[in-house]
Amino acid sequence: MHRVLYAVLAAACATPVAAQETSLRLVSAFPENGLYVKHLLPWVQKFNAEGKGLLQIQFVGASPKVMSSFEVGNAVKGGVVDLALNTGAFYTNLMPEADALKLAQISAAEQRRNGAYALINRIWNAKANMQYLARVVEHTPFHLYLTRRIDRPDLTGLKLRITPVYRDFFQALGATLITTTPAEVYTALERGVVDGYGWPIHGIFDLNWHERTRYRVDPGFYNAEVSLVMNLDAYRRLSAAQREYLERQALALEALNDKWKEVNAEEARRQAQHGIQIIQFDAAAARQYQERAYEAGWAGILKAAPETGAQLRKLLAR
Repeated sequence: MHRVLYAVLAAACATPVAAQETSLRLVSAFPENGLYVKHLLPWVQKFNAEGKGLLQIQFVGASPKVMSSFEVGNAVKGGVVDLALNTGAFYTNLMPEADALKLAQISAAEQRRNGAYALINRIWNAKANMQYLARVVEHTPFHLYLTRRIDRPDLTGLKLRITPVYRDFFQALGATLITTTPAEVYTALERGVVDGYGWPIHGIFDLNWHERTRYRVDPGFYNAEVSLVMNLDAYRRLSAAQREYLERQALALEALNDKWKEVNAEEARRQAQHGIQIIQFDAAAARQYQERAYEAGWAGILKAAPETGAQLRKLLAR
């Protein structure tokens, strides 16, 4: 863990607050200049303005400055931070079920209604000492981005940067897999270490990856998941009023998720303007490509966590 984080947290702990007010420390697994943090910070500001005297959030930093993206899950589990903006793919080391969230084919609102959220929290509580508060990114497909063209869904001979999100799918299509943090992708593309990467339709401009990307494969697959998770012990220490306020504000943030549809349309236009060409398969190949994605994704989850994986699939898949 970076010493910078401990210094910031020490300062936070030294800051006196009113006895009835609690301050929660929040870290992001995504870069501070990226879309996700920019989307989150106005909500934090509103949260603090309306929660004076009750509950506050202190944003203490983001990856890679304070810690690696892959360290954030452990930081939440161990209580080094109270809250995190994170994705399940970054903490599969704690629980393989975390990667199932990308496979959801129903909305976050539907997941709250059909019992999926309750199940998620039972698993997250037991295995990662986390409370799952809200999904704050959805309606967002992942894509394969490449530096060279392919004409069919066969990735044999390609070296692809992955996180657990893409591992089973890209491996099933024959790719050679290389795992890196987001901060290392640009250099890997620049040096030819990788021929491409998986990423959502939005966000490649935040990291300047568009400079080294020539193609995007359509159609997309899965549904990008970025969520607010909280250390379970910190969550349980909150008073009933604080917990109600936190959950109400988290639900309000989740209710903004339709905005990602507009963001994604604009990002696709922007990619085209920067010369990123679209590789489109014929209808039959495209259907097979997407079906293979879900088959491989669920197969990986069920292999690693047969019982809970099956329960999640029942509630998340159509």
